[in-house]
Amino acid sequence: MGIFDTEQRTISPALIIGTGMIGTSIGLALTKAGVPVYLRDSDPAHVEAAEALGAGSAALPLAEEVHLVVVAVPPEKLAEQVAEALSAYPEATVTDVGSVKSTVLKQLHETDAEAELYRYCGSHPMAGSEKSGPLAAKADMFVDRTWVVTPHDSASAHAVLDVRELAQTCGARITTLGAAHHDEAVAQVSHLPQLVSSLLAGMLTDVPPEHLKLAGQGLRDTTRIADSNPGLWRQIIEANSEAVHSQLEILRDHLNWLLDGFNDGTKLEAFLAEGRAGRQSLPGKHGTAAQAFAQLAIEIPDEVGALAGIFAAIKDTGINIEDVAIDHDQNRDVGYLEVAVAPDKADALKELLLAAGWRMKEE
Repeated sequence: MGIFDTEQRTISPALIIGTGMIGTSIGLALTKAGVPVYLRDSDPAHVEAAEALGAGSAALPLAEEVHLVVVAVPPEKLAEQVAEALSAYPEATVTDVGSVKSTVLKQLHETDAEAELYRYCGSHPMAGSEKSGPLAAKADMFVDRTWVVTPHDSASAHAVLDVRELAQTCGARITTLGAAHHDEAVAQVSHLPQLVSSLLAGMLTDVPPEHLKLAGQGLRDTTRIADSNPGLWRQIIEANSEAVHSQLEILRDHLNWLLDGFNDGTKLEAFLAEGRAGRQSLPGKHGTAAQAFAQLAIEIPDEVGALAGIFAAIKDTGINIEDVAIDHDQNRDVGYLEVAVAPDKADALKELLLAAGWRMKEE
């Protein structure tokens, strides 16, 4: 029986343990799909906020009624909470949504719940932001985002199917990886970038304030995730220390290569070209092949309704916007809406917006 039991025409309840941003977002998505959701958290204020948002009920369900338990707690508590859930909810499939899988699985094999691990299948939705807490949750957080399902050797097919159904119900695209393979992948695309962003941002503490006034959107983009919770990320890095350490050694080798060839223009350009090629290798929208888009920067007056007015003007053009970002002028009371469009539409969009009275950022 999955979350949705079509034969009995009933919907089985799910329990969310941990009502931070991810847990609450899952609760919102499942509730929107018609799944009864119960909420638990060590912080009563988080449960109260998640319930008020419509992510589920703070009532205590009957243990035998719960079909799916989603554990969404910090890494140091994951194995403990998964083991407790396997014991407390004997009819339930249990998954966790932590960002490291091998450590949790190893710890679970050392608990009294080892005999019940056939009901456990790990998973990891690749979504979220540097924000935290239930108020940062969104029902559509996982739509068209990758959700990694990580079966282990003794996981039952039933449990794996339940976790896949969870991801599908939340609107995600499913990828299946083994625990070690998953941990290597997230070290490359998530954990190392977090450390690099934090390293760059940390260096800013020694930069004079008058120099910081020159900072543009590029610096804000590369340091955005440095604003993440340090305590949580310490746990994540420690849990995946071997894979992350390996990536740091690779990074060190690349930095050494850059330093050794820094005064060689050919090598420097090759280094920059490799970076550009790596950036262009990232998947595009909805996981499709990356595409090159033209960028336009439209001036936003510091007035109520100005941004809405620009979007309304763009809508009137009938030209699709592929991506957006907002930058700010450090010296004037204006901002800039940066939009990405198909290259063959850029000139037409610019002309239409100028004709409507909007101004473009001067290059």
